[in-house]
Amino acid sequence: MTTYDIALIGFGGVNRTLAELIAARGEALHSELGFGLRVVAITDLRLGSLVRPEGIDLSLALNLGGGNETFADHGGSADTNNESVIRTCTAEIICEATFTNPDDGEPAVSHVRWALESGKSVCTTNKGPVALRGAELTSLAEQNGAHFEFEGAVMSGTPVIRLAKTMFAGLKLNAFEGILNGTSNYVLGRMEAGLGFEAAIKEAQELGYAEANPAADIEGHDVQLKVLILANELLDAGIELQDVQRKGISSVTLDEIRNAAQDGRRWKLIGSARRNPDGTVTAGVAPVALPLDHGLCGISGATNAVSFDTDLLGPVTVSGPGAGRVETAYALLSDIIAMHAAKTGAAAHV
Repeated sequence: MTTYDIALIGFGGVNRTLAELIAARGEALHSELGFGLRVVAITDLRLGSLVRPEGIDLSLALNLGGGNETFADHGGSADTNNESVIRTCTAEIICEATFTNPDDGEPAVSHVRWALESGKSVCTTNKGPVALRGAELTSLAEQNGAHFEFEGAVMSGTPVIRLAKTMFAGLKLNAFEGILNGTSNYVLGRMEAGLGFEAAIKEAQELGYAEANPAADIEGHDVQLKVLILANELLDAGIELQDVQRKGISSVTLDEIRNAAQDGRRWKLIGSARRNPDGTVTAGVAPVALPLDHGLCGISGATNAVSFDTDLLGPVTVSGPGAGRVETAYALLSDIIAMHAAKTGAAAHV
């Protein structure tokens, strides 16, 4: 039976959770999916790098992280040379989950490029490479007989991209609109309950929903990247980041929220894109006071949802978790399942 050698680039929450999943459920996954997974390389900013063509002892790797030990204490290196590891290790699939600058997509863009140039397939949870260099990297994958998968870049483990591409066959997608950021959705919900803007953000931070600097979520940057990905992948928009208009929720006041409630409406940060009659696509992010009977109005907390406007079925809404270590690790697994299905012609059960 097939076994895929994989490399984990970045060993934070997501890739560490994927390693835990492989360690705990490896045999079951082998039986259920028709293939096994063997981790042959791990790189991490703090731990360094470890490369083992015969397979890494995952229990050893997972027990590191709490003290001063690095991979150098176990025959690896204290340094992280991601380019060398990616290009020279025996992995067939690179699982990329590093901290990345949303302005230029680095270092993830380089990680993906190095892998694809080496003929290795890539799955990533990073928005940057997909939003900013998606067409270029997809073309590079095709040129080198590799796959570039990124389901976790938009709605974590909820397979919104793959679902739209495969399950909506025969339908024409005219537009989509969605709640694509749990932090802003949580803050607006708490403001509706009477909390002030700053107090709602502080509460979101205490619960782990918001970063110490919540600007990427609150000001719509995160949703802007996700809208760009969905517009280009599902509507063939061919647009760039500056084409996606952006407005965050910091300008929404408690009075506006109260007035909307009295008028039977609820504020949500909506990311959307629509194909115009001339074939162009208009895309943007902005807070909107939705009527209570709108399909997205009942989406609360950190849940994400996208409503697709289709020609034959009308609106079709998909909702699910938009964040979380386990959910995002599953997205990487679903990408590998899709690669296996493409290679073998088997159905991808994701």
